[in-house]
Amino acid sequence: MKISRISRVAALGAVAALALAGCAANEGGGTTEPGAGDSSLSGTLDATGASSQAAAQEAWVAEFQMANPDVTINYEPTGSGTGRENFIAGASNFIGSDRAFNDEEIAAGGFGACADEGSAGIVELPLYISPVAVAFNLEGIDSLNLTADAIAGIFAGDITNWNDEAIAESNPDADLPDLAISPVHRSDDSGTTETFTSYLAAAAPSAWEYEADGVWPIEGGEAAQGTSGVVDATSSGNGTITYADASQVGDLGIVSVGVGGEFVPYSAEAAAMIVDAAPLVEGREAGDLALEVDYATVESGVYPIALVSYLIGCVEYEDANVAELVSAYFTYMASPEGQEAAASNAGSAPISDDLRAQVDEAIAMIG
Repeated sequence: MKISRISRVAALGAVAALALAGCAANEGGGTTEPGAGDSSLSGTLDATGASSQAAAQEAWVAEFQMANPDVTINYEPTGSGTGRENFIAGASNFIGSDRAFNDEEIAAGGFGACADEGSAGIVELPLYISPVAVAFNLEGIDSLNLTADAIAGIFAGDITNWNDEAIAESNPDADLPDLAISPVHRSDDSGTTETFTSYLAAAAPSAWEYEADGVWPIEGGEAAQGTSGVVDATSSGNGTITYADASQVGDLGIVSVGVGGEFVPYSAEAAAMIVDAAPLVEGREAGDLALEVDYATVESGVYPIALVSYLIGCVEYEDANVAELVSAYFTYMASPEGQEAAASNAGSAPISDDLRAQVDEAIAMIG
């Protein structure tokens, strides 16, 4: 996979993995789709964006290129903020983003990736749904229960020791050490950060005074680039805690989150429950499927820190071949086979049939 000047150092490992997947696919090998190798599609798509999608994109790229050997998909996990900047600048044919463009950005327009800077609109498709795990590294402890207020207090810097009563009262059987807590946050503009701060602002307003934002709102503390960066920083310390796409937290300890009087561990199924109940953002064009997620839910069994990551493209492209390739790739990612490939490789939650029907209608608009 090619590496452009906009790539970030923390993304190199994921980029290499995607490159290997793409090369292996284009060299032949097996296929999961009938008629693979007979595809009339050809050309290259360049994309950037959410690092949370890295494992899913690895699977999607490999399978799509196996079925379409004359197509190359270059996806660089630069982070959501950089992806959105690249889409506006016209440097990416499509992007992955852990949030949809907001109302102000939609009104401003100027999407350089699209014909007439997106005057015909854009498509925003919620195709990657995954829990954001609150993960920690604490010797001898693999799991903890934390309320929303406790999580907010830790990341706001108000709860500073692991044996604090706000933690101990929810974990009476845990041998909590007298050890300083070291929160780790994203250094880049991140949709995962926006998801996490949206949850804190909605579920713990008395403990979290900041607005939802993709840029970490508190100065100081330990920061790292990308999903892999915060996971590596947390893994290398003791007493560290972070937030990250659950597919990439590895062997770190995991927090079960307080919801309506119970503590809910993360799972793809529990995260999907919050998405299925989410209405569309009002006032958007037909192909824009941005969702309003209720992070303050108290519904039983729902994991409330759900990352809804979007694939974003144009309704109209200058190049008809690019439009055809984007449409075909989006269609594959949205398909049951594509969603299962992502679930197997990344642990994400497949979208519902009802949401898929809406997504297919949006993809049909691309031209």
